[in-house]
Amino acid sequence: MSNSYGQTATSRTLQGIGVSPGIAVATAVLYRSRVYNAPAVEIAPSAIEHEWRRLAVASEVTRRQLKVIRERVDEIASSGEAGIIDGHMMVLDDEIITADLHHEIFDLHHNAEWAVREVANKYIAQFQESGDALFRERADDLSDVARRLLRNLMGVKEELPGAWDRPCVVVAENLTPSETLALPRSVVKAVVLDRGSLTSHAALLMRAIGIPAVVGLGTVSQEAVSGQQIAVDGGNGVVVLNPGRRELSHLLGLARMRESIVESLRERRGGEAVTPDGVRVRVMANVESAAGVSSLVDDGAEGIGLFRTEYLWMASGKPVPEDEQVAAYRAAFDAMGDRPVIIRAFDLGGDKFAGETGLCESEENPFLGLRSLRYLLHDEDVLRMQLRAIMRASAGGAPANILLPMVADISELVRTREIMEECLNDLAENGVECKTPRLGIMVEVPSAALTAQFLAKRADFFSVGSNDLTQYTMAADRTNELVAHLYQPAHPSVLRLVKMAADAAKSASIPLGLCGEMASVPGLAAILVGMGFDSLSMAPTSIPAIKALIRAVPFSAAKALADAALSSGSAATVLELSRDFLARHVPDLLSL
Repeated sequence: MSNSYGQTATSRTLQGIGVSPGIAVATAVLYRSRVYNAPAVEIAPSAIEHEWRRLAVASEVTRRQLKVIRERVDEIASSGEAGIIDGHMMVLDDEIITADLHHEIFDLHHNAEWAVREVANKYIAQFQESGDALFRERADDLSDVARRLLRNLMGVKEELPGAWDRPCVVVAENLTPSETLALPRSVVKAVVLDRGSLTSHAALLMRAIGIPAVVGLGTVSQEAVSGQQIAVDGGNGVVVLNPGRRELSHLLGLARMRESIVESLRERRGGEAVTPDGVRVRVMANVESAAGVSSLVDDGAEGIGLFRTEYLWMASGKPVPEDEQVAAYRAAFDAMGDRPVIIRAFDLGGDKFAGETGLCESEENPFLGLRSLRYLLHDEDVLRMQLRAIMRASAGGAPANILLPMVADISELVRTREIMEECLNDLAENGVECKTPRLGIMVEVPSAALTAQFLAKRADFFSVGSNDLTQYTMAADRTNELVAHLYQPAHPSVLRLVKMAADAAKSASIPLGLCGEMASVPGLAAILVGMGFDSLSMAPTSIPAIKALIRAVPFSAAKALADAALSSGSAATVLELSRDFLARHVPDLLSL
């Protein structure tokens, strides 16, 4: 990194992964997750039923606590973070885990506390030994649920360290979702962790809460000392231990500037986003449930570019009844009025708990397995139910926009359209008249980008899924901190695949959008505008900055930037070009 912070004789500057922007300076508090001892106690045969009931009561208390947590996440986020808590609730209902707990208590006569510890440790070890970052994340989730269950069995209340009664920076090896959500926002000014990646569960939640955070620092929990001063730049991934006068002056100046810019952007978030030379780019929002759409218009969203329907499924861990789906989709249509709503078909598998589908658990590599549209075409009844629900919800209004995830071959699009036509005819025969939906595809695997010219002749619109496209192109698991440096949306190979999709959509005269992290990064968003994207969809919190970008940058200048980026040989060069571009056109955005 270019060290604009300087470094005194006693200070130490560390570079990690900035996962939640913001500036903070406070004293360090070292946090260690509490370990709950659960000694083995042999249960008399006459007490076994009582012990099982104890576990059932503790499980129900845990479930209620998780529901409260989920409601809190729903209130503060609308980009899928609540699905993390859905996954925790599904652990409580997992049939295999329940059977193992039953065996420990009924067959081995172990007390409930010991049973929970033994079963949790068994699966945590299996997940960690897999070597897969996805399963390591699941190991953390399972550990989180087990600790909460043990607390409830033992009657121990969740307590925060007494040192958290004043402004502080939390330093830890890692934080579980529960620990992250328990942080008192009024005093915790930032979080720095040894572990983590841009898309780790702790990182996702800290972005949603708005706590500046840097992860992937390796040994910060060993180097930092409780009580020492720490400065954190969450946007640039910089942590300074014992900052000197120069570092403090620099960071506090950045903090004041950032606060002023954020407020100014929020004041101008309404209205359309049009470039100075007259090109309109619709700025839309990614959401995970109808509960998150009521405030989108106030956030400046010009529509919903991605409704992640899989979170309806993940909330219960089983197929969602058709009428329940209809209600959720209709609520989104009603809330957005005449603004567009794009509903993505269930994107199950990969890094998403799938519950009763049995996905992931039975596959060695779920990201390359029966996920997303592959699963829906494998179990067409699930797909038919969802298509019917979307069309019923839109009956009497404009045609619905249905987005298919992870299309890899044109045959998948053709078969889905056949099923959609059959559903449309069935509804008409039952007196439900619907307009034929617009059927779009996500371009998120290299095969789709490379054959985009053919897919564009069959699809009604494109939405580039930049997160998965980057992951599959770079062969780098985005949840794995060990290869996080290779997960580069700005890499020229990724940009060239995106451009292939853009050119194919323009040639076929179909709408072109993008949903994913690229859309919310100002420098990369400028490149996308230059490629000709009609819409960009992102987390609602990013909308004000991207609208400001579009309004400040002529399309001609953005196109020149895109051309230069596509001719570059490295992600570093692309990022340098985009930073220079922002410095010329919208320098304020460099402070975010």
